Amino acid sequence: MSVNEGIRAREVRLIGADGSQLGIKTRHEALDIAANANLDLVLVAPTAKPPVCRIMDYGKFKFEQQKKEREARKNQKIVTTKEIRLSPTIEEHDFNTKLKNARKFLEKGDKVKASIRFRGRAITHSSIGKTVLEKLAKECEDVATIEVRPKMEGRSMFLILAPTTEK
Repeated sequence: MSVNEGIRAREVRLIGADGSQLGIKTRHEALDIAANANLDLVLVAPTAKPPVCRIMDYGKFKFEQQKKEREARKNQKIVTTKEIRLSPTIEEHDFNTKLKNARKFLEKGDKVKASIRFRGRAITHSSIGKTVLEKLAKECEDVATIEVRPKMEGRSMFLILAPTTEK
């Protein structure tokens, strides 16, 4: 943003400190008006014809902008992806343990990537792995939505669950 002497346009459309239109003025006249008000002349719309300038306290404006940015950064939620590894021949109790962990991660607001690694000749029965993943998704459907359906990638199959958000 150009301020005071940094503005190169010959004529500018001037907006007063209170938001009122002051009309089209030369750059020199606009600078004088801003100096008399003890404020800065700030270029707000450089592409307009003629460019639009506003009379304001630039330091205060920058401070307010930084404050808004900090506030926005503080309120944003970082979503992490937790991974749960299963096997195609997983027993019921082990499955329930993995399911409990997945639900815990989803309730905390993290995404869950459930993956199955096929070893040796188990890859010929990838449908068994798919059923295990679909069972996990079905058990978690009250707290999660399926973001990526079960799909093969090399020797492993994975599925991604995202937590459901209540508005």
